[in-house]
Amino acid sequence: MPLPAPAPRAPIHNRTIVCDGYRRDDGLWDIEGRLVDTKSYAFPNSWRKEVPPGEPLHEMLVRLTVDNDFMVVAIETATEYAPHPNCGAILPNFQRLVGVRIGAGWSRKVKELTGGVEGCAHHVALINLLATVAFQTIGPLLARERRKDVGDNPAAAKSFVIDSCHIWRAEGEWAQAFSKDPNGTLAGR
Repeated sequence: MPLPAPAPRAPIHNRTIVCDGYRRDDGLWDIEGRLVDTKSYAFPNSWRKEVPPGEPLHEMLVRLTVDNDFMVVAIETATEYAPHPNCGAILPNFQRLVGVRIGAGWSRKVKELTGGVEGCAHHVALINLLATVAFQTIGPLLARERRKDVGDNPAAAKSFVIDSCHIWRAEGEWAQAFSKDPNGTLAGR
C-alpha cells in the first residue's frame, strides 16, 4: 500500500542507495553498495567551489567480500564525490572489518572499529545496510541448494529467520508454521 498523497512540496535533497549481491566464481560473495546524496539547488563548497544541482555531494562505494559463513574476507571502499578533499583519507580504517562475521552485533562492531573519527559516517551507514543484503543474497540461495541439509538440521534454518523481524517472531504464525515445515519451504515467503 502506498503512502498517502503528500502536502504540496518542493524537492530539496535526495539520497539514493543501491545494494547488490553477487556470487563469485571462486565461491565467495561480493556485496556491493553505492550511496549518493544530491541537492536540487546549487550551493557553495569550500573545496569544490560550488556544487551544482544534481551533482553528488556524496558518492560512497563499498564492496564486502564474504564467505558462506558471512565472514568478511575483504573490503574495498571508495569515495567518488565528497565535500572535503581529505574525506577518503580514512578509508584504510575499514580494513579493520576483515575477519569480522556479519551477524548479531554487526552494527555495534562496525561502529566500534570504524565509527566516529575512525571512519566516515556515510560508509558506515552503507556497510550496515550491506549486512542485510548479504543475508538476502547468501541465505536463501544456500538454503535452496542445501534443502536436504536443512531438512537434516532444521535448527540451522530456524536460526536464520526466527526472531529476525516482527513477522518471524518465535511465537508468531510464520515461525510456528516454519516449525511444522522444517524443510524450509516457507523461507522465501
